[in-house]
Amino acid sequence: MIVNLRQLLIEYQVHYHKLRNYHWNVQGSDFFELHKEFENEYHKVQEQIDIIAERINVFGQQPQMTLKEVVKNANIKEQLDLVRSRDMVEDVLIDFGILHDTMLEVLNASLNIGDAATEQIITEFIRDLEKRNWMFTSWLK
Repeated sequence: MIVNLRQLLIEYQVHYHKLRNYHWNVQGSDFFELHKEFENEYHKVQEQIDIIAERINVFGQQPQMTLKEVVKNANIKEQLDLVRSRDMVEDVLIDFGILHDTMLEVLNASLNIGDAATEQIITEFIRDLEKRNWMFTSWLK
């Protein structure tokens, strides 16, 4: 269970930094819209990172990890060369897929050990992620 929570924390760390980068560097006619949306996203992710880290602490473990560990073990990869806003949104959607899969692993682990609290937290994260996925997908159309 802790392994799965740590992996979710790793994925969220990279995703968070990408959102900050996109927020700072988005350009074009949809600047104002996406600048604000990326900011909304990284604030939401920041809250979820804290919830995950605190959940790890609940189990008597520490969420401590280095940036080197994060980058090495993340399935979400940095994207520094995206300049088009459409590419940024498409990349965020790819990250959402990785986050969703990782959340399902945490959810299954929590179900296997009867951890209703983690199950509830992750179910809410999934519900929220699916809504944001729908909204960003709709923006691309």
